[in-house]
Amino acid sequence: MRGKCLIFSAPSGSGKSTIVQWLLLHPELKMVFSISATSRAPRGTEKNGVEYFFLTADEFRARIANDEFLEYEEVYSGCFYGTLKEQVEKRLNEGMNVVFDVDVVGGCNIKKYYGEQALSMFIQPPSIEELERRLKNRGTDSDEMIAKRVAKASYELTFAPKFDVVIVNDKLEEAQMKALSTIKSFLNV
Repeated sequence: MRGKCLIFSAPSGSGKSTIVQWLLLHPELKMVFSISATSRAPRGTEKNGVEYFFLTADEFRARIANDEFLEYEEVYSGCFYGTLKEQVEKRLNEGMNVVFDVDVVGGCNIKKYYGEQALSMFIQPPSIEELERRLKNRGTDSDEMIAKRVAKASYELTFAPKFDVVIVNDKLEEAQMKALSTIKSFLNV
């Protein structure tokens, strides 16, 4: 039986990746993580086909021209990120449910492409103030970067109504359980 698509989008700091990682621990969901492609160089111990598919900017542009991406974005000049259709189709045809951890525009594009075969979930912070607090507590970004992420979050929050389900991540365990029950219902598990 062909798999389905599970799309997660959220502003940075909403807890989306934490929820997705927790869901991947549930074998009954038959979930696999969609590996994105990027034109940036590997960092640290990253390996091609594991964390990302690493392409040159020219290879990325050629694949865009060939309509090989479900979604992509040029984050800054010559630095692309995107989702290859071929990789997703391969896993769906194996009967796996493919999980996407993508930005709001990418999430909307994947949902549009797969329609009823996709469930799109928006993970929303309880407030912008709480989001800013979480980003500061992470200790990974400068004050300037946090300000940029908070400004971007205000824009991203306007996309929430375009998603099938909005989960407010006020309490992580409750948000995880809501995501789990929503996915189980969608997959009829």
